[in-house]
Amino acid sequence: MKLQRMNRRALALGALAVSGALALTACGSDDTGGGSDGSSSNAAAPSNIKCDDASGQVLADGSSAQKNAVDAWVKQFSAACKVEINYKAGGSGAGVTAFTQGQVPWAGSDSALKPDEVEASKKICSGGQGIDLPMVGGPIAVGYNVPGVDKLVLDSSTIAKIFDSKITNWNDPAIAKLNPDAKLPNLKIQAFHRSDESGTTDNFTKYLIATAKKDFPYEGGKAWQAKGGQSAPQSSGVAAQVKQTAGAIGYFELSYAKDGIKTVAIDTGAAEPVEANVENATKAIADAKVVGTGKDLALELNYSTKADGAYPMVLVTYEIVCDKGNKAETLPAVKAFLRYAASEDGQKILAENDYAPMPEDIIAKVRTTVESLS
Repeated sequence: MKLQRMNRRALALGALAVSGALALTACGSDDTGGGSDGSSSNAAAPSNIKCDDASGQVLADGSSAQKNAVDAWVKQFSAACKVEINYKAGGSGAGVTAFTQGQVPWAGSDSALKPDEVEASKKICSGGQGIDLPMVGGPIAVGYNVPGVDKLVLDSSTIAKIFDSKITNWNDPAIAKLNPDAKLPNLKIQAFHRSDESGTTDNFTKYLIATAKKDFPYEGGKAWQAKGGQSAPQSSGVAAQVKQTAGAIGYFELSYAKDGIKTVAIDTGAAEPVEANVENATKAIADAKVVGTGKDLALELNYSTKADGAYPMVLVTYEIVCDKGNKAETLPAVKAFLRYAASEDGQKILAENDYAPMPEDIIAKVRTTVESLS
């Protein structure tokens, strides 16, 4: 009897194993490398990624501010589709140049295309032109390294003077006035800016020009123009310098404010100083207006907002692509990737990585435009 019970148990376990194997077989992959709907059998990959005919390798370049977001997207997308996405993140300026020269089929930029860049794109977009698709949002954090100071409040005028070498010490009266409870040290300020052309620089200086023009008398743009300070390449380089240099201050996308880097709260004139976080950035981006024409979805941000809880120093990264005339060999992969990035799942990943998802009315227009790419 004991032997019979053991045999019955073995048969039952075997049946479970077979049923499990059959269940896995039923989820077999199709020719996209994923499930029948284009998804990967890998449980980590979202089940609704549409691979279509995407395959091969796609090279891209541009904004380093969105690199952490792109890395998160690529991890999910590549698990579902037979596509290798290689995003260089050499900076917005490098990305736009690579796109207009036909070196990459899409680029990331924290600034919308300028008229001369649109004109240049017509040479590589057969019958079309480059367009801006707002895909990633987030606050530009001002990170600092001041021993003994765990909380710091600055306003736009003080930030402008610091980055233009007009305020050079941490115990300056202007900083002390904004931080009456802080023990500010007699320590030289080490201000770091980007050495490469950067959309982060462009948006950072747009904020200073819009709110403290008297203290920041520059035209702005992707290249740094103010006096003095030190430089480092990409957002990661600036963040690294701030982390390792006592007395340092720098600007970079919030996702780079890791491993103990403290960030400045901004006195905007609202009821309370505003912290740099995703929720506060989304409040500011929701006030943006679409100013692009046709399929171009370039936005105009309100840097001078004084709304409670709205963090005004924000950027929006655009994915730049041809509206028409995309290369046949890369269009399926680019279109599938951008479709995923703009999807509900793709936008959800942003918030999980310290980025701000696009407001629903804006991202809905992006999704429609992605489907029309040809």
